[in-house]
Amino acid sequence: MAKRLYVGNLPYSTRDEDLADAFAQVGEVAEAIVMIDRETGRSRGFGFVEMADDADADAAVEQMDGTMLDGRAIRVSIARPRGESRGRDW
Repeated sequence: MAKRLYVGNLPYSTRDEDLADAFAQVGEVAEAIVMIDRETGRSRGFGFVEMADDADADAAVEQMDGTMLDGRAIRVSIARPRGESRGRDW
């Protein structure tokens, strides 16, 4: 099963295709999604990339974290499963 990556600090101009193209340098991208605000239609500044292979996903974290994308240093990490707590007790 492929690993899903969280990509933060994206420029608001970044679209799904831009994200896929950036990560395709590391390996095969199964899916790339930039999260869009429902009310404004504008990027929320983060997205998710699913690499086709776990080794490519690990390499993407190593190679892409801190790199520049359209003038911003992006943050890349393994995505937490949906609904996982961030350590809050409420």
